[in-house]
Amino acid sequence: MFLNRIIKYFEYIPKQNYEFSIDMSANNLPEEPEEQKNVFQSLPVNLEYIKTKYNTLINSDIVTREFKISIRNIEYSAFLLYIDGMVDNDSINDFILTPLLLKNSISMKPKDTTSTAVSRGISVKRVKKFNLEDFIFDSLIPQNSIKKIDKFSEIITLVNSGFCALFVDTIASAFCIETRDIKCRSISQPMNENVIKGSQEAFIENLRTNTAMIRKIVNNENLIIEQCSVGKISKTSVAICYLKNVANESLISEAKFRINNLDIDYLTSSRTIRTTYWR
Repeated sequence: MFLNRIIKYFEYIPKQNYEFSIDMSANNLPEEPEEQKNVFQSLPVNLEYIKTKYNTLINSDIVTREFKISIRNIEYSAFLLYIDGMVDNDSINDFILTPLLLKNSISMKPKDTTSTAVSRGISVKRVKKFNLEDFIFDSLIPQNSIKKIDKFSEIITLVNSGFCALFVDTIASAFCIETRDIKCRSISQPMNENVIKGSQEAFIENLRTNTAMIRKIVNNENLIIEQCSVGKISKTSVAICYLKNVANESLISEAKFRINNLDIDYLTSSRTIRTTYWR
């Protein structure tokens, strides 16, 4: 009796009943493949595309740094694209912006593109056409890891992993430069599967650190480390490691086929792979 009074006192009865239904058929619609767009020669078009793709009006960590570079007394507009917190700012300042923004420097002046050939007592001068893209790639960016890519999808994938993308007016490709500086925990002892006489170093969340640890232990040139991405949304990097002269090729092909065909949105741990295919 007393309990019923308490329930009645605290019970909430809405004044009006609302009827609604969720259409679950929309979740079953096939996803439209993203259009593979190439980089445009017009810099304003590239900048507008990047700003729209990354929603820069509301995204606070997406940086687009616009500037001008002077080559052969001609100014070219350019901009850098990177994600704040995933790159090394000192590397961008010292090895990208500083070489590009320096004017009247010896390194900024292209070398003589003429060559002289003598044939039957007649000297002929051959003038090589100046290529802005090759000059920037070969002379202006002193970085050891740099790629020229013309597809926006590949550029965005690299930028999302910590690269810096350089776009220059009149060039229909972008220079993707390695500037990663993603903070991660240091290598420590394994928390589970402890061993007494074995290695006391456990894997961490950084894939390249883990592959380097494997390379250090397995000191063999036959060790193959193939990289792919898993997850339609997360695009998590996955490394497939095997010894070329030991592993069965058919089993390797089967493992790569299964991993590349995982139909999941994101990959949180290796257990997801085990429960999806190896259960």
